[in-house]
Amino acid sequence: MFTLLKTEGAARRGRFQTVHGLIETPVFMNVGTAAAIKGAVSSLDLVKLKCQVELCNTYHLHLRPGDETVKRMGGLHRFMGWNGPILTDSGGFQVFSLSSLRKINEEGVLFASHIDGRRIFMSPEDSMRIQSNLGSTIAMAFDECVENPSPREYVAASCARTQRWAERCRRELTRLNQSGDAVNPAQMLFGINQGGTYEDIRIEHMKRLSELDCEGYAIGGLAVGEPTEVMYAVIEAVEPFMPKGRSRYLMGVGTPSNILEGVARGVDFFDCVMPARNARHGHLNTWEGVINLNNARYAEDDRPIDETCDCPVCQNHSRAYLRHLLRAGEMLGMRLCVMHNLYFYNTLMEKIRAALDAGAFQAFYHQYREVLSRRI
Repeated sequence: MFTLLKTEGAARRGRFQTVHGLIETPVFMNVGTAAAIKGAVSSLDLVKLKCQVELCNTYHLHLRPGDETVKRMGGLHRFMGWNGPILTDSGGFQVFSLSSLRKINEEGVLFASHIDGRRIFMSPEDSMRIQSNLGSTIAMAFDECVENPSPREYVAASCARTQRWAERCRRELTRLNQSGDAVNPAQMLFGINQGGTYEDIRIEHMKRLSELDCEGYAIGGLAVGEPTEVMYAVIEAVEPFMPKGRSRYLMGVGTPSNILEGVARGVDFFDCVMPARNARHGHLNTWEGVINLNNARYAEDDRPIDETCDCPVCQNHSRAYLRHLLRAGEMLGMRLCVMHNLYFYNTLMEKIRAALDAGAFQAFYHQYREVLSRRI
């Protein structure tokens, strides 16, 4: 499955073989929460944008169109027209984001749907069954993501429950894969490390989690309120206890500089809604920093978003035209801007991999770690 090709400091260059294709790591997963990238970007577009992995959400797809519907349609890959790897988030993040609409106990979580208010109960076993119906390449274990900072006593109890849930997920997914009825009987499981900002709780949980022999391990519950420096410190504390021969995933992170810092600390997988969300509001990544197309200075700027970028948008459209589309409320404006930002992120990962291959990651890291998040 995962092959560690080389390292430079803590940074890792690897390959992850899946039933749906090879993933070159480090990798950024493009977020298609409801089986689509927000901004009218299709699966065919994603191929041109260098996407390797798409991330979809269990909770949202369970609500609509319904995981049973997706299963009858042949699974997510066929439903979306995407042939590459797909990772499905377990729904655990909704335990955090829908905090005012849920109740947690040992068995699972009772949600009130954000769509129509109907009651939905999700247990670790339910999450695995839904993800099995979706047929994703990688399923995530069901967990609780707590707000940072949270009281130590609550974090410790929540983390212990997350571990028990992970054990239940491992058993249930093994059963489903062997049932003869699975859309993807080779579906893999990633466990999720929790523990808030308490490094000792994080470390102890990582030790216990690694005993489940998952195909990969994620660090969850970060970028949810804590300072960036604290997030980096937690990664540094946990990393030595993560199995070297398994993929590592930092959930929900983040900016280009966050990604560079994560790679430097040994992370292989990243995801974030930020590039698409920012693009829809005119905030675009370039190799000199971030530009805001809403600024009047771009009204007659005939240059591409980034003169060094070879994405389809930069090869064909000016800043002035894109700004006009956004201000006119034209869907094409959002689509083109999202396409550029996703291409930028995927190219960033490509350049990081090339730097690691050449033994030049540290030079690349120091060249770009501050520049890429600079506001122009």
